[in-house]
Amino acid sequence: MKKLLLFLTLLTAVTVLMIACKPKDHHAIPIADEFNVPEVADVVMYQVNPRVFAPSNSFQAIISRLDSIQDLGVNMLWIMPIYPIGQEKSKNSPYSVKDYKAVAPEYGTVDDLHLLVESCHERGMGVILDWVANHTAWDNVWLKEHPDWYTHDSTGNIIFPPGTDWTDVADLNYDNKEMRAAMIDAMRFWVDSVGVDGFRCDVADQVPVDFWTDCINTLRESAKPRNLIMLAEGTNPENFTAGFDLNYAWEFMRAIDEVMKGEARVSKLLTVDKNEYKDLGPGKFKLRFTTNHDEATKYSPVKQYGGAKASMAAFVATTMLHGGMLVYGSQEVGYPEPINFFKYVPVNWNANPGMRDEYKKLISIYNEHPALRSSGKVVPFDDDENNVLIVDRVLNNDNVLVIVNVRDAAHKVELPGMWANKSVVNLMTGEEMPLSHHITMQPYQYLLLANHK
Repeated sequence: MKKLLLFLTLLTAVTVLMIACKPKDHHAIPIADEFNVPEVADVVMYQVNPRVFAPSNSFQAIISRLDSIQDLGVNMLWIMPIYPIGQEKSKNSPYSVKDYKAVAPEYGTVDDLHLLVESCHERGMGVILDWVANHTAWDNVWLKEHPDWYTHDSTGNIIFPPGTDWTDVADLNYDNKEMRAAMIDAMRFWVDSVGVDGFRCDVADQVPVDFWTDCINTLRESAKPRNLIMLAEGTNPENFTAGFDLNYAWEFMRAIDEVMKGEARVSKLLTVDKNEYKDLGPGKFKLRFTTNHDEATKYSPVKQYGGAKASMAAFVATTMLHGGMLVYGSQEVGYPEPINFFKYVPVNWNANPGMRDEYKKLISIYNEHPALRSSGKVVPFDDDENNVLIVDRVLNNDNVLVIVNVRDAAHKVELPGMWANKSVVNLMTGEEMPLSHHITMQPYQYLLLANHK
């Protein structure tokens, strides 16, 4: 009997020890179901580059900044790739993924990421992860176990993506059905286990449309009753037929750059805007930005557009013309230098508080006026000299006149007839402002005006 009791005691102890030592099943992490992502038309996205928040334990550093990010008026975070980075042929790029179902040690753990997502949801902000479906790191386990999942040249060697200099990554072969299934399964892992609210999909145009169709349908079905936000880094109209909600406004970004440099007339912005939204369909939108992680590697917005005032004028012209707003983390404090996202770049989050307040006010106006977001009607007016953008944004009873001088010189412009000789409200100051038939706009000045109520 004593031997039996001793055996049972030892068995219980071993069982407890095995349970304690067993790795956590992240699929068992409870996912809060009370959070609903914002409507696509209302998204104000903030791009998080973990490498400007901390050299290590970045997720915790981001969590400590969430109140400040929320205070800007943001409702959606896009976090750049959080996965372990390949070491073979490495450039230390986060877009060289070694393991699709793990977290890079420099950022933290899966549990840290789950806490970050929960903390965002508690503040009314959604989270989308950056997903790299076109290629993997050379030391990704897939390459060793499934070399047939990759693209080979005529001599049988696996290649990096054709037409690029991305030598640190291996090109995936989307003719392989097993690879497709594994890719979708990896994306589901983050939706099901951590509760992320969608994905920003890197170089989406280089991945077959039929894959995205299957992938997005599967993810949305898996996430029910939650909704997902899907953003394509691309300009292919078929992104939308595949199920993406937004894709990139690259053409507009190039246009605002040319206009601010004096290389193009203001009317080019209106032409590009019309082209980008032509035949887009209901519920589909362009993401508008003056910078992102790719652009910031070359210039900060302050340098790119010709100074702090010019960068703000460019931001207003870009986001208030037809909605779809993105802020790249660091631009709100006017970080003056390029940011190389292949390494840690410390940002002083207390710099230029006046600029941060200006971004906050602009986002507040954007959030408060549905006419300014993507669902609003765009009514452009001509400036004969093509130096000032004048656009009336209209949705039901909401009406905002957007005026932006994109030049480093004062310009007098004629006001639209329905706004002339009226008393209006300057939305940036909250003050009443009388209008005549004309208005003189100072260098890089912008106005957001609403009818006085």
